[in-house]
Amino acid sequence: MTFKYLAAILATGVSASALYAPTACAQAVQQSYNIEAQPLGTALRQYSRISGRQVIASSSLVEGRRSSSVRGRLTPDDALSRLLSGTGLNVELVEGAWVLRSGNGDAADANSTEVGVPEDSAREAIVVTGSRIRGAGPVGSPVTTIDRAAIEKSGYGTVQQMLQSLPQAFGGGVTETTLGATTRNGAGADATYGSGINLRGLGNSSTLVLIDGTRPALGGLGGAFADISLIPVTAVERIEVLTDGASAIYGADAVAGVVNLRLRNRFEGAETLLRAGTSDGDMTDLQFSQLFGKGWDGGHVMIAYQFSERGALAAAKRDYAREDLRPFGGADYRSLFAAPGTITAADGQIFGIPAGQNGTALTSADLLPGVQNRRDNRAGSDLLPRQRVHSLYASGEVDITDTLTLRANILAAERRYRQEGKTDFFRTAVVPVTNPFYVDPIGTGEPVSVAYSFTNDLGSQINRGRVWAVSASAGLDQQIGNWRVQLGGNYGRQKSRATFDNAVNSARLNAALADTNPATAFNVFGDGSANNPATIASIRGRYETIDTFDNWSAALRADGPLFRLPGGEVRVAAGAEYRHEAYDYFTINDISFLTPDASPFFGLPGPRNVKSIYAELLVPIFGTDNAVPGLRKLDLTLAGRIEDYNQFGRTENPKLGVRWEPVDGIALRASYGTSFRAPLFSELIGETVAFYTTLQVPDPAAPSGVSNVIGLFGFAPNVGPETATTWTAGFDIAPPSLPGLRASLTYYDVDYRDRIGSASEDYLRFLVDRESFAGVVTENPALDIVQGLFSSPLFANPLGFAPSDIVAILDGRTRNLSAERQRGIDFDLGYALEWAGGTLDLGIAGTHIFSIKRQLTEGAPSIDVVGLYASPAKWRLRGRAGWSKGGFSANAFVNYIDGYTNQTVLPAARVSSWTTVDASLSQRIGGNDGRDSGLTLSLSVQNLFDRDPPFAELVSSTSALGYDPEKANPYGRTVSIQAVIRW
Repeated sequence: MTFKYLAAILATGVSASALYAPTACAQAVQQSYNIEAQPLGTALRQYSRISGRQVIASSSLVEGRRSSSVRGRLTPDDALSRLLSGTGLNVELVEGAWVLRSGNGDAADANSTEVGVPEDSAREAIVVTGSRIRGAGPVGSPVTTIDRAAIEKSGYGTVQQMLQSLPQAFGGGVTETTLGATTRNGAGADATYGSGINLRGLGNSSTLVLIDGTRPALGGLGGAFADISLIPVTAVERIEVLTDGASAIYGADAVAGVVNLRLRNRFEGAETLLRAGTSDGDMTDLQFSQLFGKGWDGGHVMIAYQFSERGALAAAKRDYAREDLRPFGGADYRSLFAAPGTITAADGQIFGIPAGQNGTALTSADLLPGVQNRRDNRAGSDLLPRQRVHSLYASGEVDITDTLTLRANILAAERRYRQEGKTDFFRTAVVPVTNPFYVDPIGTGEPVSVAYSFTNDLGSQINRGRVWAVSASAGLDQQIGNWRVQLGGNYGRQKSRATFDNAVNSARLNAALADTNPATAFNVFGDGSANNPATIASIRGRYETIDTFDNWSAALRADGPLFRLPGGEVRVAAGAEYRHEAYDYFTINDISFLTPDASPFFGLPGPRNVKSIYAELLVPIFGTDNAVPGLRKLDLTLAGRIEDYNQFGRTENPKLGVRWEPVDGIALRASYGTSFRAPLFSELIGETVAFYTTLQVPDPAAPSGVSNVIGLFGFAPNVGPETATTWTAGFDIAPPSLPGLRASLTYYDVDYRDRIGSASEDYLRFLVDRESFAGVVTENPALDIVQGLFSSPLFANPLGFAPSDIVAILDGRTRNLSAERQRGIDFDLGYALEWAGGTLDLGIAGTHIFSIKRQLTEGAPSIDVVGLYASPAKWRLRGRAGWSKGGFSANAFVNYIDGYTNQTVLPAARVSSWTTVDASLSQRIGGNDGRDSGLTLSLSVQNLFDRDPPFAELVSSTSALGYDPEKANPYGRTVSIQAVIRW
């Protein structure tokens, strides 16, 4: 379940503590309370369990205070009032979170020095993603918070599952389900089956991921994404998702929004988790975690370890995971490489090799003229790999003096994977006449080509690898009066190694095909059963990639009040930051040369150095002291950031936010700002990875139906940053007369320009749809331009064209290409009431995209792509219903993804919507006496009714698939049981 809190989440500041409810938001229904007078912190935890309220308090306020006893059947408000009686404290609902404040009405977290505020309370702060000002939320911007209770209710066992359930998330891009199925939306940027988050479908690299406010090292080609599969979900306290541009606050990459994972740094006690699950017996899932936390006067330490192992999912277990889609009404896309294979004679005729023989006694009379043998390349492969993850997180803090605190943390993780892969390295065997098994279908005595699958000889391609990551940070916080100054640094490294085994080494294969000895020559004219094991071993190759991303940063920050207006204190945050990033890519190629070739990837740019300064100002125009009818509260924020890159220069980004509360319980908000995305290292390599080649492509305007062209592929030089203008407007409703009702709605508009990309996957459609692709097609190019391409060292002419034969140039290179404008709404509606002696929570969250107007190049027509394949669907919804009483909780979720059009097939086909139901049950045993100890048993079922993904006929350059991994998943019904022991 997703709960929206638009502000008021406690910082990881000194002695800060948050008392989180294990159930939903607080409700105005009567419940039974039996809380003894005791230390206030313990009493508040017990109150949270019973009431379902999330209560946030600074430790300095709670320390040394005792609660009053609370007994009887009371509403949460009455119970909390009695609990706090005599403490000098009261509670205020700050946009979704209940915050303890001092009795004089000043926030203990606002660095106040008014009379009556405990001295130590000036050191506490409430912060939330989207603002650098402590004690303030992101004024005007929408923030969704997934707290610990929501994570546990969801039944999900990973961070990526939790985030991908958000209606604003799009499944396209880097995930373990898209790798090998498509390269669209940057899915091919990772070779190690990691998972990123892609808000609004604007790209993994356009969503900034933070861990406790700091940038982790990135993964994928050129640093394409933050691998959230490495983050232990049991160490996550909450996830804050800002669905608005935020480069003015955080710098590059925060175009679609920011995902900030707050970890359980203030955890106290010990917690053990055991989890086991299965996807209808086809894929197992095991998880173990252990947390320890201990606080003392002036310090705190926490350590968390998590191990998880998920088995592989064989393609054979899912009917739609095949290349022959005829049973579903599609076409046959099976590979032309089979065993036995197909011979292509010198004159281009094809002859199928008959089955049931090993190729040692084959004659031309046995061949099948005009027959093309095929093989399903997905047969015997895995849809999902086996994944095994170890994660270790530790954090600590110590007060050096009364005003100076040292904090440090480290996250280290290792993920290993293994997959029975489909063949990605196809090899056509060119057989010379010297081969002892040579067969010539037409008697020319010339070499023949055989489209042959080596799987029976070598075994399935094995994809395996290891990802290792570490992120460490440390900082000093100095309190100077009402100001706080922070000096900190962060270091991160992610190293990935991907290996593709059982590939064919073409150089050694050619030698084996030319061998004249029948005992050692390689035979491609049968089913692979007769080849010498030593010969098979000799042609076995592999391909390996090793990439390393390093980053370190340093920052000096300060925030505090400037002066007081009638509406409240004017507050400011400012800082300077320096970030250094470096990326290396190394390959070991044992598929192209007689001996393995190990070499770095040439052309990558050197290290990236980023210098930045920023400032953010909060102006409370109306507040408690000067409120008038219709202007209960009015806040204005203005932020700006300047960043200087050694690779492409300087960029400036402002942001403006406003929030107006005309009456209690209703807030109107709006934001405006600009954002940018820095090019990946791999996007700056220029023509180091580029090639030009002659092609024949479909052309309805040509008499023959095809035209001779030159295709430009790879990367273009001088790629620059992407830029965007974003604005939002919305409202939040929480009427005091209906405490169980919460509603929010946000309209958003993202105008994204200079997007880096290519249209290379659609090059066969360039001349079919001239209007759409006009910006990447040069019709009737001047002869000198064509001759210049012919003379380029990057040029290849496999079709033997003359310059005068060329009628068009197709530019499929990666470059600053398109513009995109997306408009839509996000909404969340929830209501809770007393029912059957417990609390019933109902709600629905969703996203509706009005349009995604995409313009391929300047001057090209703007096309609405929402509701098309490779773009987000128009509607995505997640409904929720939960009932809880005492230690029991039952929850159900309905997930809906709208239908869409698959425009990549002719004629275009409609793909149906997909609706799935998730459910979870949990029972707490013990822990009802105010202590944290106890056992919680849970059962969760994802996709309760085992709904298959809707059929989608998808074809890539190497394979095909019967479902869309960007909008559905192949898990099927997944059942998990879990035990959490607090001790």
